[in-house]
Amino acid sequence: MKRKIIAISVMMCLAAVSVFAADGSAAGSAGSNAIKYIAAGLSVGLACIGGGMAVGKIGAAAMGAMSENPELSGKALPFVGLAEGICLWGFLVGLLCLVL
Repeated sequence: MKRKIIAISVMMCLAAVSVFAADGSAAGSAGSNAIKYIAAGLSVGLACIGGGMAVGKIGAAAMGAMSENPELSGKALPFVGLAEGICLWGFLVGLLCLVL
């Protein structure tokens, strides 16, 4: 799984290079807009992939712990919320990339 994520990330970075390898006559705002969209997409995408992996592992562990001791539900569920916060931060970074 990690190899697939790394391979996809490398391919996306190489595709971003081809965007800027076009002829240099159109330099200026088009290049800066392209980098904004690539940065926003990468920040949101990678944050959501990482958040999804974290929620999957934490959720499975929390369900296993709650099946043995139901009193742990109040202690285990906030950790799932913390992992979901990773996606929110990625979205905020992507939004700031587009706005600024």
